[in-house]
Amino acid sequence: MKRLGITQRVDNILEYSERRDSLDQNWYTFSLQLDFFPFPLPNLITEKNFNYLTDLKLDAFILSGGNSITKLDPLTRDSAPERDNFEKLLLENALHNNTPIVGICRGMQMINTYLGGELEKTKDHVNVYHSLISNNKNYDFPKKVNSFHEWIIPKSGLADTLEPIAYDNNGNIEAFVCKEKKILGIMWHPERDIPFNELNIELIKKFFS
Repeated sequence: MKRLGITQRVDNILEYSERRDSLDQNWYTFSLQLDFFPFPLPNLITEKNFNYLTDLKLDAFILSGGNSITKLDPLTRDSAPERDNFEKLLLENALHNNTPIVGICRGMQMINTYLGGELEKTKDHVNVYHSLISNNKNYDFPKKVNSFHEWIIPKSGLADTLEPIAYDNNGNIEAFVCKEKKILGIMWHPERDIPFNELNIELIKKFFS
């Protein structure tokens, strides 16, 4: 079975004075549905100990959701600079080796900003479902998707090397692919739909194949 590296959110547990990497357990089940074995990745990987990641010989990566990107709002309570730094390092390495990458929600936002794109703050996109619009015949999407994000990618904010493949009703970008590298980004959380939506599984499976 192929190996899938998944980045983790950072939770600041004040009660115990602990800063924890964490991953929704649904990702384990979802990864197996993709025919991949999941490997949660610690956010304290740096250039000095990057061989830890290299030695795992991972076949693909998922940049998962959670945490605001620090440079967008340094004072927000859920920012995690160590995660930002690790994911930038991971992206640099994965792009160099052309390893497939899927960005989920924050992960999609991270990819876009890393490649030179921009985000905008939004309202009413947390814990709701909305319609998905796409005229791209190469991809099958659910008609409605969940939404748990406070930042959007407007048409004008998409990085030049990325191609939009799905939108919300306001024309904001809900999914993209890269023109040059093996990259897929989706703004919704496929792991949060229980039971899992088969279209989401097939979408990512097809991309990883």
